[in-house]
Amino acid sequence: MTTTEASAELRELLLSRIRDVPDYPQPGVVFKDITPLLADPVAFNALVDALAALCRRHAATKVVGLEARGFILAAPAAARAHLGFVPVRKAGKLPGETFGQSYDLEYGTAEIEVQKDAFAPNDRVLVIDDVLATGGTAEASLALVRRAGATVAGVAVLLELGFLGGRDRLERALSGAPLDAIVAI
Repeated sequence: MTTTEASAELRELLLSRIRDVPDYPQPGVVFKDITPLLADPVAFNALVDALAALCRRHAATKVVGLEARGFILAAPAAARAHLGFVPVRKAGKLPGETFGQSYDLEYGTAEIEVQKDAFAPNDRVLVIDDVLATGGTAEASLALVRRAGATVAGVAVLLELGFLGGRDRLERALSGAPLDAIVAI
């Protein structure tokens, strides 16, 4: 697995636009708020360029975005790389036939879904999300991509919170595909 760290200049720009929100959504959690980054056209476009470059580097043919903030990053990256975008959503939010995958949360379980016909058999899929924390959602999305008949080209995230162990959790699920973090802390 790889980590593609941004240049020092891009890293500084992105980190300067990510705000820490203490005790959200619950006491003891420091939430990484990317809305200031999204509101800054220079920072947002630089991030989309970096993600689109990863799409091309990994020869992706489709891009998956994970609900909800992953949509905001994956859709413009897919468009910039001239690729299709596929949403992976919370259970019950997609029309038609879907594949579902459960995963563990800190206080229970959740399920995400993808439409059964989202991919062609020869598709190479790059999964994009905003933050890699414990890796549960990303791991479940990799299982969905494979169940839907596509190949995992890799996972790319804006921010990896290394102290939460998500990279270690994803190692087996990636099966040798790369994990790229634009910024790792």
